[in-house]
Amino acid sequence: MKAIVVTDQAAGTAGVKLVKRPEPQAAINDVVVQIHASGFTGDELTWPSTWTDRVGRDRTPSIPGHELAGVVTALGYGTTGLSIGQRVFGLTDWYRDGTLAEYVAVEARYLTPLPGDVDFTVGAALVMPGLTAWQGLFEHGRLQAGQSVLVHGAAGVVGSMASQLARDAGAYVIGTGRAGGRQTALDFGAQEFVDLDNDALEDVGEVDLVFDVIGGDIVKRSAGLIRAGGTLVTVTGPTEARPAGGLTIDFVVVPDHAQLNELVHRLRRGRLRTNIGNVAALDDAVAAFNRTERIKGKTIIRVRP
Repeated sequence: MKAIVVTDQAAGTAGVKLVKRPEPQAAINDVVVQIHASGFTGDELTWPSTWTDRVGRDRTPSIPGHELAGVVTALGYGTTGLSIGQRVFGLTDWYRDGTLAEYVAVEARYLTPLPGDVDFTVGAALVMPGLTAWQGLFEHGRLQAGQSVLVHGAAGVVGSMASQLARDAGAYVIGTGRAGGRQTALDFGAQEFVDLDNDALEDVGEVDLVFDVIGGDIVKRSAGLIRAGGTLVTVTGPTEARPAGGLTIDFVVVPDHAQLNELVHRLRRGRLRTNIGNVAALDDAVAAFNRTERIKGKTIIRVRP
């Protein structure tokens, strides 16, 4: 099969290559999925799991990408809940070969049926941003109707998903970002927008929840905006930022079957949409990951036409 592989951690995306690899086999409780569309997260080449197995042994050349939409082609021994020919989408194990390939072997429990009226490209684009936003807002942030949430990077892939989900849940959404992202952030559900280059973040006033994808100085300043009992949630790793009388939580997204069902339910009813910036074929993936200009929205690799 064709696959994208990485072997050189220092090279970043410049080190990705399109090669031929053997098709994967389904282990116990696995399925093999013929991939139609795959997502790629820009910083995953910095994750230890891309380069080593769970006990720290080198596992290169490894196949990156962990978001998929496709069709089940084989079942491993003991696999239940899915069938051959079924459309599925989901998030794969960080420590196994990923989804920038024509086929992937993945534990069946990580996958969710993809309704026939949802395009594979949209399904793949929903997985990582949707789960990250859902878990940050509702599992870790405990967001409730009537609360206020400050969403950093609201024009971005994850931030735009968080804004929509928060707004749909009855929260008041304040988005932040660069000036050029203002209209995109508002289009995706933010009710106010703060230009981080030119506006005073502190003028926002108190909020119940901060959802952060930026980190650094921004997350430290945001801690002072959280009212007593509120929460700062970040995906950028551990931080010293602590709101007075509140919580700071940093988390890593995990696969969740029920949450994917909720996300696709909202998408089918027009309550949620993906933020796709570029769709490229697998043959063109190397160039897609090494573009000289910045692409707004998520890059999706369409493995099968």
